[in-house]
Amino acid sequence: MEFILLGFGNVTELQPLLFLLFLVIFIVTVAGNILIVTLVVADRHLHTPMYFFLGNLSCLEICYTSTLLPRLLDSLLTGDRTISVKGCIVQMYFFGILTATESLLLVAMSYDRYLAIRNPLRYAALMNGRACCQLVAGSWISSFIGYIFLFESTFCDSKEIDHFFCDISPVIKLSCGDTQTVELLTLIVSAIGTSVPCLLVLISYIHIIATILRIPSTTGRQKAFSTCSAHLIVVIVYYGTLITVYVVPTANSHKVLHKLFSVFYTVLTPMINPVIYSLRNKEVNESLRKAILKLIAFKNSWLNKKK
Repeated sequence: MEFILLGFGNVTELQPLLFLLFLVIFIVTVAGNILIVTLVVADRHLHTPMYFFLGNLSCLEICYTSTLLPRLLDSLLTGDRTISVKGCIVQMYFFGILTATESLLLVAMSYDRYLAIRNPLRYAALMNGRACCQLVAGSWISSFIGYIFLFESTFCDSKEIDHFFCDISPVIKLSCGDTQTVELLTLIVSAIGTSVPCLLVLISYIHIIATILRIPSTTGRQKAFSTCSAHLIVVIVYYGTLITVYVVPTANSHKVLHKLFSVFYTVLTPMINPVIYSLRNKEVNESLRKAILKLIAFKNSWLNKKK
């Protein structure tokens, strides 16, 4: 009827520290991504393909974080590590869909930047509203199709999951039946869903960097490299940890390392993405400055009316 998530072990002294750490990360992640979505929707100057993708990425990160961290925080706060079988399967399913969607959405974003830099004259015609919606919708639909095979099974052995969330690999190991087919499908979907998007993103950035090298202005090259290098680091960390956990075969002794890598793509990446992709952009900073000034003006007006 229920599983036990072992989480990060039984070190009681670390539980309050971990709770505070993950609580701060959860608040910062949700607040940062909500801020990006609000700015993109409210400011008409940000109604461009790039910010359309960034807004969708921020919505995705909010869902992604909310799928995993609230349950982990509750476990760290109360000490209750149990989760129902149905709740575990639901968490596992949404985690798989959101992870695959993010992988594909990052490809769409890199393709958008590729077109903007390599074909600036045709960019507006190629990346129109219809194309943007098709890329985003395709990312979601492909993810749902890719994870439709998630199994229905019975569990009769150990009910302990040696992880901090319901990931498909440790859950499969608790199944009573023959899981070879599911394990093979999981490996195939994981390999295709991580390696292929990673390769496409890297190819896009190779072309982007080659174009940047032809920029005559040193200042222009430095600015472009600064932006691309930050994006590329986040992409490499995200795809690298995913591939290491789900594609590269490892022994059971690497479970602790897998948990550490899982923290990177489930917790840290959703928190860093708003900063790397959005808050470092001049347009977003300008939009944020205007929004703050409007709030201050509204507050002053409201205070003056009360007087």
